[in-house]
Amino acid sequence: MLRIRVLHGPNLNLLGSREQSIYGSLSLDAVDSAITKLADELAVKVDLRQSNSEGELVTWIQEARSEYDGIIINPAAYTHTSVAIRDAIAAVGLPTVEVHLSNIHQREEFRHRSYVSGVAIGQISGLGSTGYLLALRGLHDHLIASRRGKNTPAQSRSRRTAKGRK
Repeated sequence: MLRIRVLHGPNLNLLGSREQSIYGSLSLDAVDSAITKLADELAVKVDLRQSNSEGELVTWIQEARSEYDGIIINPAAYTHTSVAIRDAIAAVGLPTVEVHLSNIHQREEFRHRSYVSGVAIGQISGLGSTGYLLALRGLHDHLIASRRGKNTPAQSRSRRTAKGRK
C-alpha cells in the first residue's frame, strides 16, 4: 500500500470561514474527508496534518523520509518565503506535489514566486479543493509508474536536472 503524507500550511485551519471568495467555503475537515475518500478508493494510506508553524512542517517533511512514499503539500504563505521547507523537501528526496487553492499567479506579485516548485514534481494551483484530489491521483500514478520501472515526465526531468542540464 502506498503511503502519502498530506501537509496543510498556515491559516488553512481557517478554511470555510477565511476569505471565501478566494479559498472557497469548504472547511479543512471537509477537504480532508474528500482526500481520505479518494485515498481509500486508490488503496493509499494518507496522513493528513496542518500546522501554522514552519518548523513543525519541516519536521513532518523530514519524518516522512522513512515512513512515506510521497508528499502533497500546500505550504500556503510559506510558499513564497520558506527556504527551509524547500530544502527539507529536497533533502528527503520524496516525490512531492505542491497544491494551492487559489491561482497564485493571478494574485499579488509577491505570491508569484514559489520556493517549493523547483523541488516538486508538479504544482496544482487555482482549482480549489479539487487540486488536492488531482494531486493525490497524480502522485499515486507517478508512484505506481515508478514501481513498475516506467519513466514519468517528472522522473525524466529529475534525471536531467541531476546531471546538470535544464
